[in-house]
Amino acid sequence: MSAENCENVYSQDGPAAREIASHIPYFPFKGIPRFYDIGGFLSKPKVFQRVVDIFAERYRNGVPIDAVAGLDARGFILGPPIALALGLPFIMIRKAGKMPNTITSAPYKTEYGTRAGMSIQKDAITKGSRVLVIDDLVATGGTLSAAIELVKAVGGVVVECACVVELKMFINPSPESGLPNRTKLFENCGISDVPVWALISEEVLQVEAELPDGYVDDGEEH
Repeated sequence: MSAENCENVYSQDGPAAREIASHIPYFPFKGIPRFYDIGGFLSKPKVFQRVVDIFAERYRNGVPIDAVAGLDARGFILGPPIALALGLPFIMIRKAGKMPNTITSAPYKTEYGTRAGMSIQKDAITKGSRVLVIDDLVATGGTLSAAIELVKAVGGVVVECACVVELKMFINPSPESGLPNRTKLFENCGISDVPVWALISEEVLQVEAELPDGYVDDGEEH
């Protein structure tokens, strides 16, 4: 792939990102007006394959990695096909109490509120392994920070976190906004050296879902 093509494919909100974004509708859900639903592209095999191909190509030809870790639950959908495409092991980072022989992170905050810690198996990672952490969306960075903590605790090195969608409003908002600040969170956690890459931002996610009659926001957390 030429340098120009790489830039088009991997650049946030570039042509490939905009095409994929057209298949990600937003819903009023969990008490927020715009919940971005990756089920929109998961239901379209060619678009889903395009997402996997873009991620695999980025790490096949760019940042060297030894393993792919995915976050419960949507990281379990995206991570395994990317890991398979790269011929690398896949590591599960799950909600606490779901796997044997684990360690658990501290509780962390998300845009929905405080959550209990995530867990990883103690022998999941070879010491010094370079790990890519995958999730569907990054907002406040709370879930990613928990994942980075866990990978480090078992001897791995997170070389990058990669998501399909990034909500840029949380990267470094002004104090007056009242929004959580991802940059300050990473600084406070001592993980500012871990880059976060995402294909799509909220700026190009403009497809409002057509709500059926009687639609109810039945999300578990508000």
